[in-house]
Amino acid sequence: MPEFSPRREDTPTFPLPHIEHTQPSRISHHAEFRSLRRAQRRFGIRATILSVGGFLLYVLLSFFAPVVMNQPLFGRLTIGLTLGLGQFAVMGVTAWCYVRHMRTRVDPLAHGLRVRMREDESRRARPAAPRSEAGQFFQQGARGFRAW
Repeated sequence: MPEFSPRREDTPTFPLPHIEHTQPSRISHHAEFRSLRRAQRRFGIRATILSVGGFLLYVLLSFFAPVVMNQPLFGRLTIGLTLGLGQFAVMGVTAWCYVRHMRTRVDPLAHGLRVRMREDESRRARPAAPRSEAGQFFQQGARGFRAW
C-alpha cells in the first residue's frame, strides 16, 4: 500500500453478493421496434430537409438575389417578405404532418409493441413468488403507480 492511502490494510472488505443475471428481453431486438424506428427516421429526414431546405433557400435568395427579393407584389409587400412569412406556413405544415404521421403510423406500432412487451413481462413474472402485502401498494398499472 502507498504511504498515504486513505484505506488501511486492516479495513474489512465484504464480497459482493452473487447475483444471477438473466438475459432481459430487449425491446431493440423486436422487428416491430425496428420498423417503428424506421418510420420515425424516414419522416424525420423528410421533415428536416423540407424545413431546413426552405429556410436555406430563403437565406440564399436574400443574399444572392436581392433584386428578386425586393420586387414588389402589391403595395409595400415584396417577394422577400412573402417568402419570409411563408416560413411560418412551412413550419406549421411540417408540424401538422408530424402529428398526423405519428397518429396514423407510429402510435399504432408503439401501442402494439408496448402490449407485446407487457405480455412477455407478465409471462416471465408468473412463476415468481406471490407478492407480499406491502408490494400491492407499488403495483404499476396503466396509469402509473397506485396511490396508498
